[in-house]
Amino acid sequence: MFEVLFEQTADGQRYIDWLLSGLGWTLALAFFGWWIAFGVGVVVGIGRTVQNRIFAALARLYVEIFRNIPVLVQMFLWYFVLPEVLPSSFGNAIKQIPPPWGSFFPALLCLGLYTAARIAEQVRAGIEALPRGQTEAANALGLGGYLTYRHVILPQALRVIVPSLTSEVMGVYKNTSVALTIGLMELTAQARQISEATFQTFTAFGAATLIYLALALIAYQSMMLIDKAVHIPGTTPVKDMTGQELTEEVQQAGTLPDAVEIVK
Repeated sequence: MFEVLFEQTADGQRYIDWLLSGLGWTLALAFFGWWIAFGVGVVVGIGRTVQNRIFAALARLYVEIFRNIPVLVQMFLWYFVLPEVLPSSFGNAIKQIPPPWGSFFPALLCLGLYTAARIAEQVRAGIEALPRGQTEAANALGLGGYLTYRHVILPQALRVIVPSLTSEVMGVYKNTSVALTIGLMELTAQARQISEATFQTFTAFGAATLIYLALALIAYQSMMLIDKAVHIPGTTPVKDMTGQELTEEVQQAGTLPDAVEIVK
């Protein structure tokens, strides 16, 4: 069924080379977009929980704007509208960026900032899920707001939200396909190009589907390993534990009262 992918194209390449090229752009877009999203999302998520009303309002405004505008519309805004609203010198410089970078950078910013709004809500939920005693204990030790978040609140919140971040990691890979609308030849765009060149639509998009599925499974398994490595003992529901996991949780609890609390 996939024999056509190994046939030569008019320029001497093989169709599978087109797919691999698209996969490279997809991975680059997803990887760098994720780190932009994670960095911005953590800052905005913290801003949603601080006492400073101005910072909190700005963080909420960011989330409401970027989370509620469809990613396709945002992609068009970054690519078509931004160069027009900037001063002419900057706008012309952006327009003159050679392909594929002229499409890659707007797509990167779009995916990074869009996903950051979703991660910010995950971070906010993780921070608000922690007991208030954590903050009170940090204040009793003389830690200021920054140090409390840096050493007490944020490390625990990030460990708690690892499972929910899994869907965001997988979402970044899937949303890269929107970049084809501004001319970036990522995986979906290359599959469409193969389909148009060979009229083997099922083969082209079937191969792309399998690649996306493999990426999603790799991302899922990687996040599960990270979750297991940073897991906070006592936070897993007993009904979801195996016998061995329950034994390990009780052993890590250290004291009898804590072990009883886990079993409860």
